Amino acid sequence: MPDPKIHCLNVKQGDCFIIERSSGRATMIDICCGNLGEKSFLDKMLESSYAQRIPGDYRMRDNPTNPITYLSSRGISEIWRFILTHPDMDHMDGLGRLFSEKTVHNFWDCGVRREPPDFEKETDFRKEDWECYEKIISGKASSVNVVSPRASSHGKYWSADNDQGEGHGDYLSIISPHDALIASAGETGDINDASYVVAYRSSAGQIIFPGDSNDNTWEYILKNHASSVRNAAVLFAPHHGRKSDRDYSFLDVVKPRISFFGCAPSEHLAYSAWQYRNLPYFTNNQCGNIHIYPVDKRVEVFIENQTFARDFTGGKTFQKDGYWFLCSA
Repeated sequence: MPDPKIHCLNVKQGDCFIIERSSGRATMIDICCGNLGEKSFLDKMLESSYAQRIPGDYRMRDNPTNPITYLSSRGISEIWRFILTHPDMDHMDGLGRLFSEKTVHNFWDCGVRREPPDFEKETDFRKEDWECYEKIISGKASSVNVVSPRASSHGKYWSADNDQGEGHGDYLSIISPHDALIASAGETGDINDASYVVAYRSSAGQIIFPGDSNDNTWEYILKNHASSVRNAAVLFAPHHGRKSDRDYSFLDVVKPRISFFGCAPSEHLAYSAWQYRNLPYFTNNQCGNIHIYPVDKRVEVFIENQTFARDFTGGKTFQKDGYWFLCSA
């Protein structure tokens, strides 16, 4: 069965990934901008024109994608598996609309709990998304199967490689959290340390989705699961690539061939940790939406933003599925 297409969506300062498999089973990891109103075609054209007049700043952050609209454009009406890496609102913005407009069969709950946000202060987010989350994890959403797999647990499609013989290829490795991390995160209030870290094992190597995993998470991973993250093909930078006063020495083990950052302001992003190690990276602000295709031993990257693709390749870009070739790693 062919390798998947990985979609990394441009969703402002949040996360949203889709793994589209030829098995027909779509996996979605987090959601942000799900309540976003769609801009007109003229607005998008004007913003694109403006971006081209500012050298070095491609401003794709000003043209974010609504993941629910995006799913519809791909003809995806059902989500086989939705993984909420942890219950921060920038990872569940639009959850209510997603569950009302799409059929979601399985919901992965990392197990950590937090107090509801103050929606009078967090005006960028909606209370109904939090209420949808609480309904799901309480078991009151009867149409959704809630599971809570851990790094230490075993299931047909996680942490037990027993679906490969069937040829579906929907297996994911759960690298974190462990029960001790969930307990510790609950006590300290730093729920990032209980964030899911999962990896898809492609023909090109591991593709790692780390949520907002923090230092304690990576200390646990390197001690217990280093072989699952070493020399990765792709890393989506933890916590969208923000510095967050954290230790990035885990990159010395992961050594991703290519990494992707979200759209946080540049002064908040940990570019230097990648530059110091000579690790290549790209941002949603440059690329917009990103398609990643594992092909044999390499990954091919195609992006939404034709201007950046032309600039990076020296004009030697071409289209696939409506996106523009950026590089192969």
